[in-house]
Amino acid sequence: MSFKWLSTLAVALTGLTSVQAVAATPQNTLTLIPTSVWNPANPSNPNSIELRVYEPNNVKANPAIILALHWCGSSGPEYFGATTYAQYADEMGFVVLFPSSQKDNNCWDVATPATLTRNGGGDSHDLSRIVAWAKGAYNANPSKVFVTGTSSGCMMSNVMSATYPDLFDAMSCYSGVSAGCLAGSPGSSPTTADPTCAMGNNIKTPAQWKAVAQAMYPGYTGKYPRIMTIHGDQDFFVHIKNFEEQLKQWSAIHGESLKQTKVNTPFAGWTKYKYGNGKNLVGYKVAGVGHFVLAEEQLDLSWFGL
Repeated sequence: MSFKWLSTLAVALTGLTSVQAVAATPQNTLTLIPTSVWNPANPSNPNSIELRVYEPNNVKANPAIILALHWCGSSGPEYFGATTYAQYADEMGFVVLFPSSQKDNNCWDVATPATLTRNGGGDSHDLSRIVAWAKGAYNANPSKVFVTGTSSGCMMSNVMSATYPDLFDAMSCYSGVSAGCLAGSPGSSPTTADPTCAMGNNIKTPAQWKAVAQAMYPGYTGKYPRIMTIHGDQDFFVHIKNFEEQLKQWSAIHGESLKQTKVNTPFAGWTKYKYGNGKNLVGYKVAGVGHFVLAEEQLDLSWFGL
């Protein structure tokens, strides 16, 4: 089902550029999807989320869907311009969702009970509505729905994986924190948040982190998304200690322990942390890099099985 009849937004390709070479520019611009279309149950949009979609000309039958979440102070169009997911969509026929947060310094809410509770009415709830709409609109393959993001987007990717684990097959993200790390904070942005989490001082056992995630969807006994998380070892803005806390959380959720670390994998300066057989949880620590590890889209798509 095509939505190219909706009003479109011409996007300036601004913001950070990908470390990967871009072979071609996307064939289409982003399409603005009105709130009344993706969220007819609540078109007033109290969470102030806008949705723009990258729909390539050659959308496959039953395509994959990727929810791509921007960092604080940014937007969906900027994340579109800073990554090459759209170029790969042109080649492979999947659809990319680029929502925008427009409150709390354009950060995703990863702190309030509303967003840390399934169907609680917060940002996570609206993002789940966006994914549900896209699955129906494009007749998507339900086993090929993914979430990715950077910084605040990575934090929300962890939250989405805990609150709506049944929506996603896999997650990848960059420079984030565990699901629930910011719970109870007065805000989710650098200027409004309790700094305890970002500074890496919210330390829990794996069992404690598992309980935090499971409390977001009480009673759920199904499978959780496969998790890949990436972090720079010189990140003192969202401290590298949060990398370990994420791995604690998801290793407990998946019931897997660290089996192998391998340096210079898949790139020089990267260390891979493989849990179990490496199919459900991996982490990558990037040497000498601070905040904003730039997206490695080919790595993401390989993790997604695309």
